[in-house]
Amino acid sequence: MQNSELARNRLDDRLKSIPSPGDLARPHKGWIRAIRDALGMSASELASRVGVRQQTISEIERSEQHDTIRLKTLESVAQAMNCQLVYALIPDTTLEEILMNQARHRAIQHLEAISQHSRLEDQAVSNKELADQIEELAVLLAGRRGLWTEEPVASQ
Repeated sequence: MQNSELARNRLDDRLKSIPSPGDLARPHKGWIRAIRDALGMSASELASRVGVRQQTISEIERSEQHDTIRLKTLESVAQAMNCQLVYALIPDTTLEEILMNQARHRAIQHLEAISQHSRLEDQAVSNKELADQIEELAVLLAGRRGLWTEEPVASQ
């Protein structure tokens, strides 16, 4: 098993236990404001705990709402409210599936040119044969460099 395949499998296993992103949707006014309000903490009190001016807390809350907050700032505010910042990239599906979808996409690109040439020479393959060829090539391409670029995939 290659290092990238092992890493992919380990990450897929870890990601299985994370709630769906929809379950963790940010509240309308942002996490900072929602937690601060739930704790009954004023902006002034939070500012004191973070070590900034009250106006800065309002700016921080706005920046969270507008997706412009810095992670370092969010982490400082989280700590001041006795919270942990959790940062993660959650794939839409398994990493293995994302990889294989890209490999199939690249295999289709590669085989389309060959298929067009074969049709011109009246040597077309059946849909089943083409699907099998795509899957075989995708498996080969999945382990190669250049899969995510638009240039031809490098051979190894």
